[in-house]
Amino acid sequence: MIVLSRSQADKLLNARETGMGTISVTPDLGLTKCEVNVGEDGVRFPDVQWLGWDEVMRIRSSDVGCFMLEEGKLRKIQTFSEHTNRHISLMPTDGAPTLLVAGFPMHRIKGTDPSQDTLTKIETISPVIGRVLDTATGLGYTAIEASKTAEVVITIEIDPVVLEIAHLNPWSKDLFENPKIEQLIGDSFEVIQGFEDGSFSLIIHDPPTFSLAGELYSQAFYHQLYRVLERGSRLFHYIGDLESRSGKRVARGVVERLREVGFNCIRRHPEAFGVVGVR
Repeated sequence: MIVLSRSQADKLLNARETGMGTISVTPDLGLTKCEVNVGEDGVRFPDVQWLGWDEVMRIRSSDVGCFMLEEGKLRKIQTFSEHTNRHISLMPTDGAPTLLVAGFPMHRIKGTDPSQDTLTKIETISPVIGRVLDTATGLGYTAIEASKTAEVVITIEIDPVVLEIAHLNPWSKDLFENPKIEQLIGDSFEVIQGFEDGSFSLIIHDPPTFSLAGELYSQAFYHQLYRVLERGSRLFHYIGDLESRSGKRVARGVVERLREVGFNCIRRHPEAFGVVGVR
């Protein structure tokens, strides 16, 4: 499977215009490179996959789309979620791609990229060791990064369609191949109730926006986070830009409810758009 975006299409079209017969491009959104043959009718990849110029132009015309080439067929990585009643697609960035839900990116991409954004969150609670809970899988970047040092990562995703997109994302490969990552499909609000008290040494809570998943910002859910976390362990809670008007408002409520259920030493981390609390 080959995954391409506008950046690769631009490079291929430039090669055609300059008469270059062979060029190096990335077939997986920047992870690796390969040599392709640029011809009069299109582009041939090493696995004999063929991409015509009309299809290259189709990729070139989309600023926010990623396209999959498999068995000679090109299709946009996009689908409709019955859970959210919204279209979900894979959006390219200068680094790892992000998830686009109804036109809104699910990662920070201004002045950063999803990969660096993930690292910034992880750094607020490092060292990441022991048994880790990731309450919202998404494309799996948090679970993948945490698994590099954790004993095991339990990650929960409510929407199977999101995992379908992740399966097609080259940057999410380890989510499905790393034995240290255990995936659960379901609503975190309900799934967490089945975990034993103090069963996690770290929790990373990176929920959708309040408007999409208000219950994951509730006191009842925070009580469950507190219950399953080991004493003395930490929780990272992503909120959004803490300096924005809406971010300040949401953060005030989050911090208040976290304190009410027992979290202490709650600290703001504007660089990670979130707060860290200790059980």
